[in-house]
Amino acid sequence: MGVDLLLCVATEAEGALLRERFNGADSSISIVRTGVGAVNAAHAVTLFLSKTGAKAIVICGIGGAYPSSGLDVGQVVCAETECYGDLGASSPAGFLDMKALGFPTVEGPVPFFNELPMQLFPAERRARFVTVSTCTGIEADARVLEERTGGAVETMEGAAVAHVAHLHGVPVGEVRGISNIVTNRDKASWQLREAAVAAQKAVLAWIEHR
Repeated sequence: MGVDLLLCVATEAEGALLRERFNGADSSISIVRTGVGAVNAAHAVTLFLSKTGAKAIVICGIGGAYPSSGLDVGQVVCAETECYGDLGASSPAGFLDMKALGFPTVEGPVPFFNELPMQLFPAERRARFVTVSTCTGIEADARVLEERTGGAVETMEGAAVAHVAHLHGVPVGEVRGISNIVTNRDKASWQLREAAVAAQKAVLAWIEHR
């Protein structure tokens, strides 16, 4: 039961091309606009899986690249892993992640803590993704997150969707077009639309050839 593929987008702009291609045209593929942020994303995906079910999930959207990632604005990359970048506790000794605290986010024979593996890779280039609740807009903070997590791309929903997918035993992947470099906040340098289009085109190509 359920659809073959659930496509998750946070905003309308991140899913416009996908809707143009699939709405009503292919009953095996569904598109859900989750809303921005981890709670919205987790809620939307849980609701869909509970009511309809899906054999696979792919997140599609935009993301920022950390300064030392080697990624450029406009490139498309998929998640090798997702990581909760700010889930844990602060301490005088530094940030304590969920493993240090002793609380798995996903329990099982092999527990997962902050980092969640992905099973689907819809773009050629892979990188470690980091999900945060507050988008980073200060270069020094970006470099701290980058060093601590080993991440390359910052998102606001990816880890939450991957988390729910693991809880339901559904394979998951994530594709992001790079809209900006994560440094001191400068909206004039962002390429949101171009990044969203690039990510969607990559997902469409993957679906066509999978």
